[in-house]
Amino acid sequence: MNSNCNDYPWGPWTADQGDGTYVNPVLYADYSDPDVIRVGEDFYMTSSSFGHIPGLPILHSKDLVNWRLINHALERMPMDGYETPQHGNGVWAPSIRFHDSKYWIFYGDPDVGIMMTTSEDPAGTWSDLHLVHEGRGLIDACPFWDDDGHAYLVHAYAHSRSGIKHRLRVCRMSLDGKRLLDDGVDIINDSIQFPTIEGPKMYKRNGFYYVFAPAGGVEEGWQTVLRSDKPFGPYEARIVLKQGGTVVNGPHQGAWVELASGESWFMHFQHKDAYGRIVHLQPVTWIDDWPHMGADVDGDGIGEPVARVLKPDVGAVYQIEAPVASDNFEHERLGLQWQWQANPESCWYSLKDCPGQLRLFAQPAVGNKDTLFQAPHLLLQKFPAPEFAASTHLNMTNLKKGDQAGLIIFGYSYAALVCSPREENDGFLLQLIEGSIETEQVVWEHYVPVTQQEVILQVDVEAGALCFFRYSLDGERFESIDRPLFQAVVSRWVGAKVGLFAQSDDKLGGYADFNGFKVTGIHC
Repeated sequence: MNSNCNDYPWGPWTADQGDGTYVNPVLYADYSDPDVIRVGEDFYMTSSSFGHIPGLPILHSKDLVNWRLINHALERMPMDGYETPQHGNGVWAPSIRFHDSKYWIFYGDPDVGIMMTTSEDPAGTWSDLHLVHEGRGLIDACPFWDDDGHAYLVHAYAHSRSGIKHRLRVCRMSLDGKRLLDDGVDIINDSIQFPTIEGPKMYKRNGFYYVFAPAGGVEEGWQTVLRSDKPFGPYEARIVLKQGGTVVNGPHQGAWVELASGESWFMHFQHKDAYGRIVHLQPVTWIDDWPHMGADVDGDGIGEPVARVLKPDVGAVYQIEAPVASDNFEHERLGLQWQWQANPESCWYSLKDCPGQLRLFAQPAVGNKDTLFQAPHLLLQKFPAPEFAASTHLNMTNLKKGDQAGLIIFGYSYAALVCSPREENDGFLLQLIEGSIETEQVVWEHYVPVTQQEVILQVDVEAGALCFFRYSLDGERFESIDRPLFQAVVSRWVGAKVGLFAQSDDKLGGYADFNGFKVTGIHC
């Protein structure tokens, strides 16, 4: 549901239709490689966060349709190098589980190995990362505690580090999840049938062991399920979900969840260009101990994604909601939707110096000073909907010459509407800059007299992630920028992002105060 104008804090997209049905995607945001568990009447989700901080988002739901972002399991990356952006590195395809009265998250860092963290409360503090098994190229790790007292771990391989992308391995694991006990067994090693297979999730049902594994690649892949009566196989395989005649390309990589009512559901992602990997929910039925997902429209035995269907039967009706997008900066901490491009420093910002506003201190440019691509101090969040408007009220009084601060759309290429002071007492320049990994240029500018100290910056993101910037000097009339629409694009493994920043030329500069960050429908 795309509600163009509402006062809900989560912005312009919710999946719940309010009539007992929902539409896909349930999350029109880049929660890549989602994994979900049910604990009693509660559902918890985590997803890939790569090098963005905080990482390992924790989302909560009561019905698999309406989700709230409640925490991050990873406050900082403890590995060396994360004082600067590590695009595409870090946290790949985590798994979340509940075992022995604790919550567990395992993930593979392609440059380090298999990592693990635990917590007794998913909304509370998580333990320091523990290295379960060192190994370059080990990714997509999922633990499994069997009902016979043994434990296992299944994982895939990163082709970029190991040269392997057609193998899945199951290893014995210690019951405390801290180490692997053997070299394991390849349950899949077939470059012909499975030229790419990854993201395995291990389950047990009716005496069968299952490994749900996406295959065929991110943009054009499908969902495969492996089944065996033994944890090490041999496994037989079936394709259970494909794009078919739908517009949902590459429907795969996610989580099977069984409800107290007996219903089964599967959450997965779809690669949606600049919007990243958005999250869908498919109904699942079991026939002869094989899962059948979505709807088998053409009768070939393979399901296709559904667009609209009855909500899961959880025995109650819950509030319509989605992860919050707007932030009034009135709390002691930044909203959970925000992530930095690297491990943040406390000197980058303040929510206390000017209560009710976010103060960003202009940080010196790092690396290639001709581009913002490697700036660690960009404060960004995911696109929350196919169409939306994001605006902020910027006070530029305390910016210094050489500083710039503003509103940015970020990806492999980026665009930002920024304020830059001129000589002392000589006013400001509003500039639209466009850049990429290598370079940056000013494509539009407008002089603002020194008497003007505040400006509202806004970007409208239209369908297809076309971005249109505008501004207001009086809070009522907005001026359009006479430039072609900027096409937002992905970055390394993630969708485009929107957010704020303040940067100086080569030394610590002044600061910018942002009075709120509001996300609404595009025509509000």
